[in-house]
Amino acid sequence: MVFTNGCFDILHIGHAFYLQAARKLGDYLVVAVNSDASVRRLKGSGRPLNNHRDRARLLAALGCVDYVVIFSSKRVTPLLRMLKPEIYVKGGDYAENALDPRERAAVRACGGKIRILPLWKGYSTTAMIRRLQS
Repeated sequence: MVFTNGCFDILHIGHAFYLQAARKLGDYLVVAVNSDASVRRLKGSGRPLNNHRDRARLLAALGCVDYVVIFSSKRVTPLLRMLKPEIYVKGGDYAENALDPRERAAVRACGGKIRILPLWKGYSTTAMIRRLQS
């Protein structure tokens, strides 16, 4: 199992490239989507632009995504402990040593590996929102 998580507020080509690359790392891909309340805590009161049900449905429609789950905790650690992924994938805006130590510990406790995939420059939800607002 390959596991990743995120807000995926406005799905863009950078997300598609990232999810396709993540899926190639294993037999199936589970994507955990931050709930609306979780996104607000992370990104501020103006977010998310799309509700978590719509974001989850859109992700589930992608051929590279096998399962989608919505989570509302501050961190994805409880899901990591429960699902025990073989590979936990994050985007290049993260560094392994900068991940929450409880997330790293949960992955390592089940023998999993952490993979950081490169970012596709110029693609981010925040940048898209800024362009739309200007």
